[in-house]
Amino acid sequence: MRVHVIATGGTIASTTDGSDSGAAPTLSGEDLLEAVPGLDTHADVTVETVADRPGFDMSPDVCARVARRISNLDADVDGFVVTHGTDTLAETARYLDLTCEAPVVVTGAQRRPDELGSDGPTNLRTAVRAAAHERLADATCVAFDEELHAAARVRKSHTAALDTFRSPETGPLARFTRRQVHWYRDPDAGTDRLPIPDDHPVVPVVVSASGVGRAGFDAAVDQGEAVVVAGTGLGNTTEALGHAIADADCPVVVASRCHAGPTEPVYGTPGGGATLATHDHVRFSHATPWATRIELVLATAAGRVDERFDSFPPGDV
Repeated sequence: MRVHVIATGGTIASTTDGSDSGAAPTLSGEDLLEAVPGLDTHADVTVETVADRPGFDMSPDVCARVARRISNLDADVDGFVVTHGTDTLAETARYLDLTCEAPVVVTGAQRRPDELGSDGPTNLRTAVRAAAHERLADATCVAFDEELHAAARVRKSHTAALDTFRSPETGPLARFTRRQVHWYRDPDAGTDRLPIPDDHPVVPVVVSASGVGRAGFDAAVDQGEAVVVAGTGLGNTTEALGHAIADADCPVVVASRCHAGPTEPVYGTPGGGATLATHDHVRFSHATPWATRIELVLATAAGRVDERFDSFPPGDV
């Protein structure tokens, strides 16, 4: 089995010189592989470095660069590993999940290579083992803390803990031990992928919270081609934000700020989900606002927004 590693930076590749300047990505993909002895017992591993970004400064353009490399090499490679910063790792995993028809495993680290107890080598080994496993099919997953998670479900749940990546509604796909992989269910390879765009539309995220007015949303509409609203609860907003959404002249997709659970139109006040659902340009997502934004960027570029997100026709609530 051949596994190709694509390095993009992140904590897994970051070091510090001990000064007050802070850590930054300094290590190449080759450096990362050298820190993991015995990888060749799991696969024939090759590597390249395509970016040196911290996770909090990742961009759709870098995601597209990675996705194109995967597409170009897919015929010659059995699986791919992407090393990445954890802050937006779940977003990049979702981007690759929506655009790549290949086994892809995204991983990273919470502790740098120059810190005690660095988790990078273990996570990279787990990712290579997963990418080389025949059961992965053409799915994109996240490997972290010896667990494997589906890209469509996973989220970063803790700022610093080593087990930060969780799938709160479904749990992990598999757990890795020293000698075995214990599968709980098969990965979902997906069939309805979206093209990699040459240009990524601007899609801001606006968060509803107690007392939030419409100014931020109106500015987002002026800047973007579509807007994600991180609503409260089942997908609700303040009255002011609800009125602004009604006035919008672009697609608006409502997700929930909650850690888990779907959106659903129930409440009929101006910002309630049942009212928002009556507007033809409003759709609902059951993913996190951040994963929703990735899908909305790709769907907007492809002209396929309406088919990618839920609308709720009038009915009983």
